[in-house]
Amino acid sequence: MAGHSKFKNIMYRKGAQDAKRSKLFAKLAKEITVAAKLGGEDPAGNPRLRSAISAARAQSMPKDNIERAIKRATGGDAENYEEVQYEGFGPGGVSVIVEGLTDNRNRTASEVRTAFSKNGGNLGENGSVSYLFDRVGLIRYPASVASAEEVFEAALEAGADDCESSDDEHEIICAPDAFSGVRDALEAALGEAETARLGWKPQNTISVDEDQASTLFKLLEALDDDDDVQNVYANYEVSDDVMERLSA
Repeated sequence: MAGHSKFKNIMYRKGAQDAKRSKLFAKLAKEITVAAKLGGEDPAGNPRLRSAISAARAQSMPKDNIERAIKRATGGDAENYEEVQYEGFGPGGVSVIVEGLTDNRNRTASEVRTAFSKNGGNLGENGSVSYLFDRVGLIRYPASVASAEEVFEAALEAGADDCESSDDEHEIICAPDAFSGVRDALEAALGEAETARLGWKPQNTISVDEDQASTLFKLLEALDDDDDVQNVYANYEVSDDVMERLSA
């Protein structure tokens, strides 16, 4: 079980400070509604809903918004969202997995395809890149919750497979079939997680240069801006020097 991350920049996620709040809340609300519709309105008996609510709270989503999203699940006019997944390739041969929730599969597929084609990538068939990733449980806490050593020990006790700490966060990784138990044990030890869900972890990463990284980030941002896209995973790695030049 490793204590430090070797997979910087694996999952592209906008910080709350640069995301449009309304768009972010809409995505969080959609996940809450789907979770409540599939597993019931009681978070205590619906792990997916509990995780969705935790993610919403971590982004300071108002309580009224959360409650409306739950109630929408039982409303007669509630949208019928479908879970979709797309796989493709970005600049530098980077593999990308896109997860979404949509009420119009054709629209979403077209928008995702356009995002790839306009930003140096191409959409592939399902299965074209997912074999390069492992399906895992991902549980994240802010760095302020405890020290890296304390989180590492809590993760070890909970039965996790890996714990990666940075200046910003702690990410605990576990097997999918152990996810519920690990999440509950960590919640008892550290409190409510910032996010907790099943996700994708690359088996290896691809180093990209400055030009490739610049175009790749545009692709990832275009995908993240899509209302139907919930999560984006990619197996890239960018050196600190390149990141500094890009952010200058």
